Amino acid sequence: MLTGDNNRVAVAVAQALGIDEVRAGLKPHEKVAAVRELERKYGHVLVVGDGVNDAPALAAATCGVAMGVAGSDAAIEAADVALMADDLAKVGEALRLGRKARRVSAQNIVFSVAVLAVMIPLALAGLLSIAFTVLVHEASELLAVANGLRVARRNYSAVADIGDRTDPEK
Repeated sequence: MLTGDNNRVAVAVAQALGIDEVRAGLKPHEKVAAVRELERKYGHVLVVGDGVNDAPALAAATCGVAMGVAGSDAAIEAADVALMADDLAKVGEALRLGRKARRVSAQNIVFSVAVLAVMIPLALAGLLSIAFTVLVHEASELLAVANGLRVARRNYSAVADIGDRTDPEK
């Protein structure tokens, strides 16, 4: 955990969240240096932040996630992703949603290339009419779109909980 807060508060929060390593009292440029160090050591780094002081680290990270509701405009602008709910659990949901989107995109690419790999040689050989080939290609595109829509189904909570911030009961 990289934070500008004092060490005592940072350690208490880290223990509550199960975080092993804490670096407290950091200035924005020190957070950026820490992100670069972590990238050298571990590879890809995801940074979650909400303040102006987090913006440089969000921009320097492989992926920056701003907590959108309470986040500063600078953090939201610097981040790659802005969550519309101030709930750290949404970060995990967003990661799962991103992995699902990547899988579905790969499926669509493989399916489209396979259809083209079959249809083009058959059309060039004169075994299929151009009209039929175009019709099958268009149908395959509709199937790819339908497959892509699976990502959005039942995943709206990972993207935004706008109602939660306006409802005083929640």
